[in-house]
Amino acid sequence: MKKERSFLRIPMNRIIALVLMDIMAILISSFAALYLRFEFSFREIPKEYLNRYERIIPYTVGFTLLFFLIWRLYKSVWRYASATELLNISFATSSAALAQMILCHFTGWNMPRSYHVLFWIFLFGMTCVIRFSYRILRILNSKRQNILGGKPGVHVMIIGAGAAANMILKEIEVSQYINLKVRCIIDDQPGCHGKLLRGIPIVGGRDKIVDAAAQYRIDEIIFAIPSASRQTRKEILDICKETGCKLRTIPGTYQLINGEVSVSALKEVEIEDLLGREPIRTNIDEIIDYVSNSVVMVTGGGGSIGSELCRQIAGHHPKRLVIVDIYENNAYDIQQELRRKYPGLDLVVLIASVRNTNRMEQIFETYRPEIVYHAAAHKHVPLMEDSPNEAVKNNVLGTWKVVQAADKWKVRRFVLISTDKAVNPTNIMGATKRICEMIIQTYNNHSETEFVAVRFGNVLGSNGSVIPLFKRQIAEGGPVTVTDANMVRYFMTIPEAVSLVLQAGAYAKGGEIFVLDMGEPVKIMELAQNLIKLSGFRVGEDIEIKITGLRPGEKLYEEMLMAEEGMKDTANKMIHIGQPIQIDEEKFMKQLEELKEYVVREPEDIREYVRKIAPTYVPKE
Repeated sequence: MKKERSFLRIPMNRIIALVLMDIMAILISSFAALYLRFEFSFREIPKEYLNRYERIIPYTVGFTLLFFLIWRLYKSVWRYASATELLNISFATSSAALAQMILCHFTGWNMPRSYHVLFWIFLFGMTCVIRFSYRILRILNSKRQNILGGKPGVHVMIIGAGAAANMILKEIEVSQYINLKVRCIIDDQPGCHGKLLRGIPIVGGRDKIVDAAAQYRIDEIIFAIPSASRQTRKEILDICKETGCKLRTIPGTYQLINGEVSVSALKEVEIEDLLGREPIRTNIDEIIDYVSNSVVMVTGGGGSIGSELCRQIAGHHPKRLVIVDIYENNAYDIQQELRRKYPGLDLVVLIASVRNTNRMEQIFETYRPEIVYHAAAHKHVPLMEDSPNEAVKNNVLGTWKVVQAADKWKVRRFVLISTDKAVNPTNIMGATKRICEMIIQTYNNHSETEFVAVRFGNVLGSNGSVIPLFKRQIAEGGPVTVTDANMVRYFMTIPEAVSLVLQAGAYAKGGEIFVLDMGEPVKIMELAQNLIKLSGFRVGEDIEIKITGLRPGEKLYEEMLMAEEGMKDTANKMIHIGQPIQIDEEKFMKQLEELKEYVVREPEDIREYVRKIAPTYVPKE
């Protein structure tokens, strides 16, 4: 039934037209073979051969059409015909010629031996002309319009002369909606230099990119090497961004394998393409072993880190996933996404504040989570500098309430999402996260629950991060604002950070502060310059960069460890353990109680009190 429906979807008038043209091709090919065999002289053809021709022609028409049907010559979309269709034509016409030869042998209607070969040649040629003429006419028409001054089109350079480039060129050839004109191709393989790929010259290796961009007046560069390593990609894109052209790339190798490479699949080159390192790998088996068949709860599950935690946990077969968030729009978005992707997932989405003691108690009592990822927090540094009491209430007291509930209801493992800003903090947000780390280390010493923290730096594209801000500023025409030319930050993608958080949770024994290796630090000024160039603009000419000065609480350099913490390795070289700092637990708990009473009075000097609890906190003037 499925095959019938698929056949019926093809317009019947096209099928009838093809069948009529094929019958004409069979008649012409059959007679032309006989005519050529006797040197283009009708009189030279013996009468017995003409009689046999008349007898076999109905059979020849019948089984040739049958073979054409078997080899799907009436189902292909010929405007996109390729080598596959050419092979099908070859098999179908060969089968027809062979069947004709067998028919003549068994019926005694023997024809000259060369007749069958000539019949196959003519039939193959005419069938190809009929099938490919539509595509050829489209290409010729497109070239005619270009010559006669159609749309000016976007001049394109393709990096890579492999299968991906071939697919993109093929789609550009046959589509009337793509206004791209590929002018040249770059490939590092010397053997292909000077040759043509689908009529487009391969002009040289990466050393020719800048010159070729100027020579061919290139507007856009497409990076079409999906198998390239991150380092190779970075090196080539570093050259490309100096041309001032817009850059796009194909998503990855698996799209090439799946045949999904197309112009519509091209994406803008992202800043992570210039980080120059391979994606961080984690041991999925270790994560599955401790997440699967467990009730997992994520607080702040609608945020950028929390939502990615939910996505990855959902893919590891938890018994139930409980998402808690105060912001209903974010909670709704992740709920709908997970329901669509994982219809069999036992998903609970709750709107609640971690600052509400009774609500937290109720949630823990009802759902009895075994693993908790605590990602709910205020994290925006300058905003928290203006509202320090809210940072304390949400980050410190909110964490404390969730920790108390986890301890009471005997959660197996509790993972706090911390930050590099907790190390020698100069802002209230970092100071509150440092106190959160102290809370989980203190409770770990007296609880059946394994309390741990995971500390990492900036994640690319997270809510409130610098990359989305720069992109908005570039889209608006600038200026791009950088706080200080020497500011340095560590960067990691959201999926990378979250996968490491999950694996760190698998390593936990209780009390650790896991520190993620963020790779080499990146200068924010270089980040801004690269984003401007990747967008096809020139720094200082098209888009200005404006230095605004450090904002309240900001540091030029972030640290991942305090000097006294030391460092211990884990099985994953990207995850380290900072040694816990000894604290006076009795004094610390007393200070927490006092802080809880003090902050609700909305004091103006909360920073001084926080500094007493977290001595490494040194507020910036």
